[in-house]
Amino acid sequence: MAACSFRRSIASQLSKVLDLPPENLIKSISAVPVSKKRHVADFQLSIASVTEDSSTDCLAQDLHLQAQKLAERLKCDAVVREISAGPGTVNFTINRELLAKTVLQQVLKDGSQYGVKSELFSAVPRQKAVIEFSSPNIAKKFHVGHLRSTIVGNFIANLKVALGHEVIRINYLGDWGMQFGLLGVGFQHFGNKEKLKSSPLQHLFERLGVHFDEYSGESFYHEKSQEILKTLEDKGLLQKTIKGTGIVDLSEKKDLSSFSTVMRSDGTSLYITRDLAAAIDRMNKHSCDTMIYVTDKSQSNHFQHLFQILKLMGYDWAERCQHVSFGLVQGMKTRRGEVIFLEDVLNEVRSRMLQNMASAKTTKEVEDPMETAEKVGLAALIIQDFRGLLSSDYQFSWDRALQSRGDTGVFLQYTHARLHRGVKFMMGITETSRKRKPIKMNFPPHFHSLEQMHGNEQLTDVNVACLQEPDAISVLQHLLRYDEVLYRSSQDLQPKHIVSYLLTLSHLAAVAHKTLPVKGSAPELAQARLCLFQAARLVLASGMKLLGITPVTQM
Repeated sequence: MAACSFRRSIASQLSKVLDLPPENLIKSISAVPVSKKRHVADFQLSIASVTEDSSTDCLAQDLHLQAQKLAERLKCDAVVREISAGPGTVNFTINRELLAKTVLQQVLKDGSQYGVKSELFSAVPRQKAVIEFSSPNIAKKFHVGHLRSTIVGNFIANLKVALGHEVIRINYLGDWGMQFGLLGVGFQHFGNKEKLKSSPLQHLFERLGVHFDEYSGESFYHEKSQEILKTLEDKGLLQKTIKGTGIVDLSEKKDLSSFSTVMRSDGTSLYITRDLAAAIDRMNKHSCDTMIYVTDKSQSNHFQHLFQILKLMGYDWAERCQHVSFGLVQGMKTRRGEVIFLEDVLNEVRSRMLQNMASAKTTKEVEDPMETAEKVGLAALIIQDFRGLLSSDYQFSWDRALQSRGDTGVFLQYTHARLHRGVKFMMGITETSRKRKPIKMNFPPHFHSLEQMHGNEQLTDVNVACLQEPDAISVLQHLLRYDEVLYRSSQDLQPKHIVSYLLTLSHLAAVAHKTLPVKGSAPELAQARLCLFQAARLVLASGMKLLGITPVTQM
């Protein structure tokens, strides 16, 4: 990983001065965000973060002064060409030729794995996770309220799989009280895929690009929920109210100041009782390390009670259960009025995108306008949904979501298509001469696949020393930060970090595409810029796929 090699080099020098192990310093060294107003260093060390973990005498309360003193004790070398002090930080600027060479080699070598191999994840154990999301009522049309659960759960699953975790995706269908056991449970026990595929639900999931490993339903846990009630009674946890309902006391002082109702007065189970049975069944079946539920924030108390009851029952793994909540979408309307069903949203976004594409000059180049409109439209929905905190409500706007410029999913798709088209068109350029000794770069098979228009000619030598322009450096610096962004999203399961990163990458790439022309440039300069744009496109595509977006190549 490009950023890792630089962090290790910087940490190695710092460890000698600070008398600390390099591994203790690596996470305190972060890539500096790109600034539009001024040129920035590539990495910085936060003095405060080192002070918290160290009692070393060289670090005092005056962080700025200590940063200056530390900077003076460090020396530039073959990797670091400049060291300076900032407000509480020590800043490191990497040798520009080495920066370009290392970043581009790593991106082109790793492809979709770029960023996930970072040593930032080395201390994170690989786990098995069960993720429950979507969970519509199959007796009704897919409500738009389930859209967020579906795309959020899909993102979390995608991210965990990319980072090497084992994921089991479960759709817990709301089939209670209806004769839909065969559709949900029968799929698992009798392999009745045709029954499931005949459902419009499966079609909606395939338009969304979402798949599930298991389908189950509330009805499956009807009998098992009675076992749960018996267990609660045996453990002395089940109490009866005057009206005959069954409750579990959750208060610390056991004064019923907080309780959960788990049984109706007629002895039948409730939603939480069936959830208890489902949780225990899944843990027995999968022996997972974590169990994640993705629902709207109105169910926060429900899951808090669920986890508390499981713990009272003696299941310590309840502490590894997590509820990822999200807010409400407000103002989502079609031309016909208020949106109720997801298929209305998908039809609306497709028709609006087709209308927008029809007025664009490039529409005639698109092989399948309907499919492209759907992919771009879904990207628009997902990016507008993921831009803020998941727990926040937000006001939906078709006009804002479908803008081709600005921070939208349409802009991400447009940038990806433009980069793909530019790289594919220019792959036939070859060098005839060089004034400088080139840096050898071996390109993997996926890079050569873009040469369709110009035969099988390979690019093997690229003089990356050509990439010294500020706009090229900005793209390279931003590519350095990708592993940190993935790490941050993996910690709080918020997609907004990746969304913000990809939008910035698209803006930087768009500027570089204008100021660093490939066509008409000297051959070695054209090749170097080609590599830069290919690297930007690969990272952009990888990030989009994590979010659940299928990148388009024509638009």
